Amino acid sequence: ADRLAMGYDYDKAIDLVNSSGLDVTEARVQEALGRYEAEKAALVPADMNKITHVFFHTLIMDTSKAFDGDKDSGGYNSVMTTKDEFMKMLQAMYDRGYVLVRIHDIAYEETDGNGSKRFVKGKIMLPEGKQPFVMSQDDVCYYPYMDGDGFASRIVIGEDGKPTCEMVMDDGTVSTGSYDLVPLLEDFIQEHPDFSYKGARAIIAFTGYEGILGYRTASSYSDSPTYEADREQAARGAQCLKDNGWELASHSWGHINMSKRDLDTVKLDTDKWESRVESLIGETDIILYPFGADVGDWHAYTRENEKFAYLYDKGFRYFCNVDSNPAWVQLGTSCLRQGRRNLDGFRMYYDLPENNPEKDHLSDLFDVSAVFDRERPTPVPPM
Repeated sequence: ADRLAMGYDYDKAIDLVNSSGLDVTEARVQEALGRYEAEKAALVPADMNKITHVFFHTLIMDTSKAFDGDKDSGGYNSVMTTKDEFMKMLQAMYDRGYVLVRIHDIAYEETDGNGSKRFVKGKIMLPEGKQPFVMSQDDVCYYPYMDGDGFASRIVIGEDGKPTCEMVMDDGTVSTGSYDLVPLLEDFIQEHPDFSYKGARAIIAFTGYEGILGYRTASSYSDSPTYEADREQAARGAQCLKDNGWELASHSWGHINMSKRDLDTVKLDTDKWESRVESLIGETDIILYPFGADVGDWHAYTRENEKFAYLYDKGFRYFCNVDSNPAWVQLGTSCLRQGRRNLDGFRMYYDLPENNPEKDHLSDLFDVSAVFDRERPTPVPPM
Protein backbone atom coordinates (compact mmCIF):
# COMPACT_ATOMS: atom_id res chain seq x y z
CA ALA A 1 0.00 0.00 0.00
CA ASP A 2 2.85 2.37 0.78
CA ARG A 3 4.32 1.66 -2.64
CA LEU A 4 0.99 2.40 -4.34
CA ALA A 5 0.81 5.66 -2.42
CA MET A 6 4.34 6.58 -3.49
CA GLY A 7 3.05 6.24 -7.07
CA TYR A 8 0.18 8.66 -6.26
CA ASP A 9 -2.50 5.95 -6.40
CA TYR A 10 -3.93 6.73 -3.01
CA ASP A 11 -7.37 5.27 -3.70
CA LYS A 12 -5.86 1.87 -4.50
CA ALA A 13 -3.63 2.07 -1.43
CA ILE A 14 -6.62 2.80 0.82
CA ASP A 15 -8.75 0.08 -0.78
CA LEU A 16 -5.92 -2.43 -0.39
CA VAL A 17 -5.59 -1.75 3.33
CA ASN A 18 -9.34 -1.81 3.90
CA SER A 19 -9.73 -5.13 2.08
CA SER A 20 -6.61 -6.75 3.50
CA GLY A 21 -8.16 -8.24 6.62
CA LEU A 22 -5.96 -6.10 8.85
CA ASP A 23 -7.42 -4.61 12.00
CA VAL A 24 -8.20 -1.11 10.74
CA THR A 25 -8.46 0.15 14.32
CA GLU A 26 -4.81 -0.68 14.98
CA ALA A 27 -2.66 2.44 15.39
CA ARG A 28 -0.21 1.53 12.63
CA VAL A 29 -3.04 0.98 10.13
CA GLN A 30 -4.81 4.17 11.22
CA GLU A 31 -1.57 6.11 10.73
CA ALA A 32 -1.15 4.76 7.19
CA LEU A 33 -4.73 5.50 6.19
CA GLY A 34 -4.52 8.99 7.64
CA ARG A 35 -1.26 9.63 5.80
CA TYR A 36 -2.72 8.48 2.48
CA GLU A 37 -5.77 10.70 2.93
CA ALA A 38 -3.65 13.73 3.86
CA GLU A 39 -1.28 13.27 0.93
CA LYS A 40 -4.19 12.78 -1.45
CA ALA A 41 -5.85 15.98 -0.19
CA ALA A 42 -2.67 17.92 -0.96
CA LEU A 43 -2.59 16.93 -4.65
CA VAL A 44 -3.16 19.58 -7.31
CA PRO A 45 -4.27 19.12 -10.94
CA ALA A 46 -1.51 19.23 -13.55
CA ASP A 47 -1.77 21.57 -16.52
CA MET A 48 -2.68 19.13 -19.30
CA ASN A 49 -1.52 21.58 -21.95
CA LYS A 50 2.05 21.65 -20.66
CA ILE A 51 3.07 17.99 -20.66
CA THR A 52 6.36 17.39 -22.43
CA HIS A 53 7.13 14.18 -24.35
CA VAL A 54 10.71 12.94 -24.70
CA PHE A 55 11.87 10.08 -26.89
CA PHE A 56 14.82 7.82 -27.58
CA HIS A 57 15.98 5.16 -29.99
CA THR A 58 17.73 1.99 -28.89
CA LEU A 59 20.29 2.89 -26.22
CA ILE A 60 24.02 2.43 -26.81
CA MET A 61 25.41 0.04 -24.20
CA ASP A 62 29.02 -0.06 -25.43
CA THR A 63 30.38 3.19 -26.89
CA SER A 64 33.62 1.54 -28.03
CA LYS A 65 31.65 -0.64 -30.44
CA ALA A 66 29.06 1.94 -31.50
CA PHE A 67 31.65 4.63 -32.19
CA ASP A 68 34.29 2.45 -33.85
CA GLY A 69 34.38 4.46 -37.06
CA ASP A 70 32.45 2.09 -39.32
CA LYS A 71 29.70 3.20 -41.71
CA ASP A 72 27.01 3.15 -39.00
CA SER A 73 28.92 5.12 -36.35
CA GLY A 74 27.78 8.52 -37.58
CA GLY A 75 24.12 7.57 -37.44
CA TYR A 76 24.45 6.11 -33.96
CA ASN A 77 26.24 9.27 -32.82
CA SER A 78 23.52 11.49 -34.22
CA VAL A 79 20.22 9.81 -33.32
CA MET A 80 20.99 7.56 -30.37
CA THR A 81 21.65 8.03 -26.67
CA THR A 82 24.20 6.22 -24.53
CA LYS A 83 23.29 4.32 -21.38
CA ASP A 84 25.32 6.78 -19.29
CA GLU A 85 23.46 9.75 -20.76
CA PHE A 86 20.08 8.08 -20.27
CA MET A 87 20.71 7.32 -16.61
CA LYS A 88 21.92 10.87 -15.96
CA MET A 89 18.80 12.23 -17.67
CA LEU A 90 16.53 10.09 -15.52
CA GLN A 91 18.23 11.22 -12.33
CA ALA A 92 18.20 14.88 -13.33
CA MET A 93 14.53 14.80 -14.30
CA TYR A 94 13.65 12.94 -11.12
CA ASP A 95 15.53 15.53 -9.05
CA ARG A 96 13.58 18.30 -10.79
CA GLY A 97 10.22 16.74 -9.95
CA TYR A 98 9.28 15.12 -13.26
CA VAL A 99 6.82 12.22 -13.06
CA LEU A 100 6.23 9.73 -15.88
CA VAL A 101 2.60 9.49 -17.04
CA ARG A 102 0.79 7.57 -19.78
CA ILE A 103 -0.29 9.38 -22.92
CA HIS A 104 -3.74 7.92 -22.17
CA ASP A 105 -3.70 9.89 -18.89
CA ILE A 106 -3.65 13.18 -20.84
CA ALA A 107 -6.90 12.54 -22.70
CA TYR A 108 -9.10 9.63 -23.60
CA GLU A 109 -12.03 8.67 -25.80
CA GLU A 110 -15.43 8.76 -24.13
CA THR A 111 -18.83 7.56 -25.34
CA ASP A 112 -21.78 9.75 -24.39
CA GLY A 113 -25.34 8.68 -23.73
CA ASN A 114 -26.21 8.87 -27.41
CA GLY A 115 -23.36 6.55 -28.40
CA SER A 116 -21.25 9.35 -29.84
CA LYS A 117 -17.53 9.24 -29.19
CA ARG A 118 -15.41 12.24 -28.31
CA PHE A 119 -12.05 12.96 -26.75
CA VAL A 120 -12.02 14.48 -23.27
CA LYS A 121 -9.20 15.86 -21.18
CA GLY A 122 -7.93 13.67 -18.38
CA LYS A 123 -7.07 14.76 -14.86
CA ILE A 124 -3.61 14.08 -13.43
CA MET A 125 -3.29 14.86 -9.74
CA LEU A 126 0.22 15.35 -8.37
CA PRO A 127 1.91 17.05 -5.43
CA GLU A 128 2.69 20.74 -5.84
CA GLY A 129 5.83 21.23 -7.92
CA LYS A 130 5.70 17.87 -9.72
CA GLN A 131 5.67 17.91 -13.54
CA PRO A 132 4.13 15.14 -15.66
CA PHE A 133 5.90 13.96 -18.81
CA VAL A 134 5.55 11.19 -21.40
CA MET A 135 8.41 9.00 -22.69
CA SER A 136 8.66 6.84 -25.80
CA GLN A 137 11.19 4.69 -27.63
CA ASP A 138 11.25 4.19 -31.41
CA ASP A 139 12.34 1.23 -33.53
CA VAL A 140 12.43 -1.40 -30.80
CA CYS A 141 13.26 -4.04 -33.38
CA TYR A 142 17.01 -4.64 -32.93
CA TYR A 143 17.94 -4.69 -36.60
CA PRO A 144 20.66 -7.07 -37.88
CA TYR A 145 22.88 -4.14 -38.91
CA MET A 146 23.26 -3.33 -35.20
CA ASP A 147 24.76 -6.72 -34.35
CA GLY A 148 28.19 -6.35 -32.79
CA ASP A 149 27.80 -2.59 -32.36
CA GLY A 150 27.14 -2.46 -28.64
CA PHE A 151 23.36 -2.84 -28.42
CA ALA A 152 20.90 -5.29 -26.92
CA SER A 153 19.76 -8.05 -29.27
CA ARG A 154 16.14 -8.44 -28.18
CA ILE A 155 13.57 -8.05 -25.40
CA VAL A 156 12.70 -11.21 -23.46
CA ILE A 157 10.65 -12.11 -20.41
CA GLY A 158 12.82 -12.29 -17.31
CA GLU A 159 12.62 -14.88 -14.57
CA ASP A 160 10.64 -12.36 -12.52
CA GLY A 161 8.02 -12.09 -15.27
CA LYS A 162 9.08 -8.59 -16.24
CA PRO A 163 10.47 -7.53 -19.63
CA THR A 164 14.24 -7.40 -19.86
CA CYS A 165 16.88 -7.67 -22.59
CA GLU A 166 19.41 -10.04 -24.04
CA MET A 167 22.80 -8.93 -25.32
CA VAL A 168 25.46 -10.94 -27.14
CA MET A 169 28.80 -10.71 -25.35
CA ASP A 170 32.27 -10.59 -26.93
CA ASP A 171 32.75 -14.34 -26.45
CA GLY A 172 29.46 -15.12 -28.19
CA THR A 173 27.53 -15.95 -25.05
CA VAL A 174 24.14 -14.34 -24.45
CA SER A 175 23.63 -12.34 -21.27
CA THR A 176 20.25 -11.30 -19.88
CA GLY A 177 20.01 -8.00 -18.03
CA SER A 178 19.41 -4.25 -18.20
CA TYR A 179 20.74 -3.59 -21.69
CA ASP A 180 18.22 -1.06 -23.06
CA LEU A 181 15.59 1.48 -22.08
CA VAL A 182 12.90 -0.96 -20.95
CA PRO A 183 14.80 -2.73 -18.14
CA LEU A 184 16.83 0.37 -17.24
CA LEU A 185 13.68 2.45 -16.74
CA GLU A 186 12.09 -0.44 -14.86
CA ASP A 187 15.11 -0.57 -12.53
CA PHE A 188 14.91 3.18 -11.92
CA ILE A 189 11.19 3.08 -11.10
CA GLN A 190 11.66 0.16 -8.74
CA GLU A 191 14.17 2.33 -6.86
CA HIS A 192 12.09 5.51 -7.22
CA PRO A 193 8.37 4.58 -7.25
CA ASP A 194 7.43 8.27 -7.14
CA PHE A 195 8.89 8.69 -10.65
CA SER A 196 5.87 6.84 -12.09
CA TYR A 197 2.26 8.00 -11.92
CA LYS A 198 0.04 5.04 -11.02
CA GLY A 199 2.41 2.52 -12.58
CA ALA A 200 3.03 4.39 -15.84
CA ARG A 201 5.82 3.25 -18.15
CA ALA A 202 6.98 4.49 -21.56
CA ILE A 203 5.52 3.97 -25.04
CA ILE A 204 7.34 1.31 -27.08
CA ALA A 205 6.99 1.65 -30.87
CA PHE A 206 7.63 -1.00 -33.50
CA THR A 207 8.29 -0.94 -37.23
CA GLY A 208 7.97 -4.01 -39.39
CA TYR A 209 11.22 -4.31 -41.28
CA GLU A 210 12.29 -7.13 -39.00
CA GLY A 211 10.72 -9.09 -36.19
CA ILE A 212 9.48 -7.04 -33.29
CA LEU A 213 11.32 -7.29 -30.00
CA GLY A 214 14.30 -8.84 -31.84
CA TYR A 215 12.51 -12.02 -32.93
CA ARG A 216 13.62 -11.40 -36.46
CA THR A 217 11.30 -13.68 -38.35
CA ALA A 218 8.23 -12.72 -36.36
CA SER A 219 6.79 -10.32 -38.91
CA SER A 220 8.55 -11.34 -42.12
CA TYR A 221 10.43 -14.23 -43.72
CA SER A 222 7.49 -16.62 -43.47
CA ASP A 223 9.56 -19.36 -45.11
CA SER A 224 11.85 -19.48 -42.07
CA PRO A 225 11.67 -22.74 -40.10
CA THR A 226 11.34 -20.73 -36.87
CA TYR A 227 8.64 -18.38 -38.19
CA GLU A 228 5.73 -19.62 -36.07
CA ALA A 229 7.83 -20.00 -32.92
CA ASP A 230 9.20 -16.50 -33.32
CA ARG A 231 5.71 -15.07 -33.80
CA GLU A 232 4.57 -16.76 -30.61
CA GLN A 233 7.57 -15.50 -28.65
CA ALA A 234 7.12 -11.96 -29.97
CA ALA A 235 3.44 -11.98 -29.03
CA ARG A 236 4.29 -13.18 -25.51
CA GLY A 237 6.91 -10.46 -25.18
CA ALA A 238 4.47 -7.78 -26.28
CA GLN A 239 1.86 -9.01 -23.81
CA CYS A 240 4.48 -8.97 -21.05
CA LEU A 241 5.21 -5.32 -21.82
CA LYS A 242 1.51 -4.43 -21.65
CA ASP A 243 1.00 -6.42 -18.45
CA ASN A 244 3.76 -4.37 -16.83
CA GLY A 245 2.37 -0.96 -17.76
CA TRP A 246 4.09 -0.26 -21.09
CA GLU A 247 2.06 1.26 -23.92
CA LEU A 248 2.65 -0.11 -27.43
CA ALA A 249 2.60 1.94 -30.62
CA SER A 250 3.07 1.87 -34.37
CA HIS A 251 6.11 3.44 -35.98
CA SER A 252 4.74 2.38 -39.39
CA TRP A 253 5.57 -0.84 -41.24
CA GLY A 254 8.37 0.42 -43.45
CA HIS A 255 9.52 3.49 -41.47
CA ILE A 256 8.07 5.72 -44.18
CA ASN A 257 7.78 9.49 -44.23
CA MET A 258 4.00 9.81 -44.15
CA SER A 259 4.15 13.49 -44.93
CA LYS A 260 5.95 12.97 -48.26
CA ARG A 261 4.40 9.67 -49.38
CA ASP A 262 1.13 9.58 -51.30
CA LEU A 263 -2.13 8.33 -49.83
CA ASP A 264 -1.96 4.91 -51.49
CA THR A 265 1.51 4.28 -50.02
CA VAL A 266 0.34 5.31 -46.55
CA LYS A 267 -2.63 2.97 -46.86
CA LEU A 268 -0.50 0.03 -48.02
CA ASP A 269 2.04 0.59 -45.24
CA THR A 270 -0.67 0.89 -42.59
CA ASP A 271 -2.38 -2.27 -43.80
CA LYS A 272 0.91 -4.18 -43.61
CA TRP A 273 1.55 -2.95 -40.09
CA GLU A 274 -1.96 -3.94 -39.04
CA SER A 275 -1.78 -7.46 -40.48
CA ARG A 276 1.83 -8.30 -39.59
CA VAL A 277 2.57 -6.43 -36.37
CA GLU A 278 -0.70 -5.43 -34.73
CA SER A 279 -1.80 -9.03 -35.22
CA LEU A 280 0.98 -9.93 -32.76
CA ILE A 281 0.84 -7.13 -30.21
CA GLY A 282 -2.90 -6.46 -30.07
CA GLU A 283 -4.97 -3.38 -30.89
CA THR A 284 -2.91 -0.22 -30.86
CA ASP A 285 -4.21 3.36 -30.87
CA ILE A 286 -0.88 5.27 -30.79
CA ILE A 287 1.21 6.17 -33.82
CA LEU A 288 4.65 7.76 -33.51
CA TYR A 289 5.42 9.23 -36.91
CA PRO A 290 8.74 8.10 -38.45
CA PHE A 291 11.08 11.07 -38.88
CA GLY A 292 8.49 13.03 -36.87
CA ALA A 293 6.76 13.67 -40.20
CA ASP A 294 3.13 14.51 -39.42
CA VAL A 295 0.36 14.04 -41.98
CA GLY A 296 -0.86 17.57 -41.28
CA ASP A 297 0.32 21.02 -40.23
CA TRP A 298 -0.36 22.63 -36.87
CA HIS A 299 -4.08 23.01 -37.54
CA ALA A 300 -6.38 20.42 -35.99
CA TYR A 301 -7.00 17.32 -38.10
CA THR A 302 -10.23 17.07 -40.09
CA ARG A 303 -11.70 14.28 -42.21
CA GLU A 304 -10.68 16.28 -45.28
CA ASN A 305 -7.13 15.12 -44.50
CA GLU A 306 -7.37 11.71 -46.18
CA LYS A 307 -4.22 10.31 -44.56
CA PHE A 308 -5.49 11.19 -41.11
CA ALA A 309 -8.94 9.82 -41.93
CA TYR A 310 -7.44 6.47 -42.97
CA LEU A 311 -5.25 6.23 -39.87
CA TYR A 312 -8.20 7.18 -37.68
CA ASP A 313 -10.43 4.55 -39.29
CA LYS A 314 -7.70 2.00 -38.57
CA GLY A 315 -8.03 2.79 -34.86
CA PHE A 316 -5.36 5.39 -34.15
CA ARG A 317 -6.30 8.11 -31.68
CA TYR A 318 -2.92 9.40 -30.45
CA PHE A 319 -0.68 11.03 -33.07
CA CYS A 320 2.87 12.09 -32.19
CA ASN A 321 5.23 14.12 -34.37
CA VAL A 322 8.59 15.63 -33.40
CA ASP A 323 8.74 19.20 -32.11
CA SER A 324 11.51 20.93 -30.20
CA ASN A 325 9.13 23.04 -28.10
CA PRO A 326 9.00 22.09 -24.41
CA ALA A 327 5.37 21.02 -24.79
CA TRP A 328 3.03 20.81 -27.78
CA VAL A 329 -0.31 19.23 -26.98
CA GLN A 330 -3.38 19.55 -29.19
CA LEU A 331 -6.63 18.02 -27.99
CA GLY A 332 -9.21 17.64 -30.75
CA THR A 333 -12.72 16.28 -30.58
CA SER A 334 -11.60 12.90 -31.93
CA CYS A 335 -7.91 12.52 -31.05
CA LEU A 336 -4.84 13.81 -29.24
CA ARG A 337 -1.69 15.12 -30.92
CA GLN A 338 1.58 15.63 -29.09
CA GLY A 339 5.02 16.80 -30.10
CA ARG A 340 8.05 14.75 -29.03
CA ARG A 341 11.56 15.94 -28.16
CA ASN A 342 14.60 13.96 -29.30
CA LEU A 343 17.16 13.52 -26.52
CA ASP A 344 19.99 12.22 -28.71
CA GLY A 345 23.58 13.05 -29.65
CA PHE A 346 22.62 15.62 -32.26
CA ARG A 347 20.29 17.56 -29.97
CA MET A 348 22.70 17.54 -27.04
CA TYR A 349 25.84 18.40 -28.98
CA TYR A 350 24.27 21.43 -30.63
CA ASP A 351 22.85 22.57 -27.31
CA LEU A 352 26.20 22.55 -25.51
CA PRO A 353 27.01 26.12 -24.47
CA GLU A 354 30.43 26.00 -26.15
CA ASN A 355 28.85 25.10 -29.51
CA ASN A 356 25.87 27.41 -29.63
CA PRO A 357 25.11 29.44 -26.51
CA GLU A 358 21.96 30.88 -28.10
CA LYS A 359 20.28 27.51 -28.45
CA ASP A 360 18.45 26.11 -25.46
CA HIS A 361 16.15 23.16 -26.01
CA LEU A 362 17.01 21.09 -22.97
CA SER A 363 17.65 23.21 -19.87
CA ASP A 364 14.15 22.57 -18.49
CA LEU A 365 15.02 18.86 -18.34
CA PHE A 366 18.71 18.67 -17.40
CA ASP A 367 22.11 20.34 -17.66
CA VAL A 368 23.35 19.16 -21.06
CA SER A 369 27.00 19.83 -20.14
CA ALA A 370 26.70 17.35 -17.26
CA VAL A 371 24.86 14.72 -19.32
CA PHE A 372 26.63 14.72 -22.71
CA ASP A 373 28.82 11.60 -23.03
CA ARG A 374 32.40 12.70 -23.72
CA GLU A 375 33.05 9.29 -25.29
CA ARG A 376 31.17 10.56 -28.35
CA PRO A 377 33.25 11.50 -31.41
CA THR A 378 32.83 15.21 -32.12
CA PRO A 379 31.51 17.07 -33.91
CA VAL A 380 28.32 15.03 -33.96
CA PRO A 381 27.11 14.75 -37.57
CA PRO A 382 23.68 16.16 -38.47
CA MET A 383 20.74 13.80 -38.77
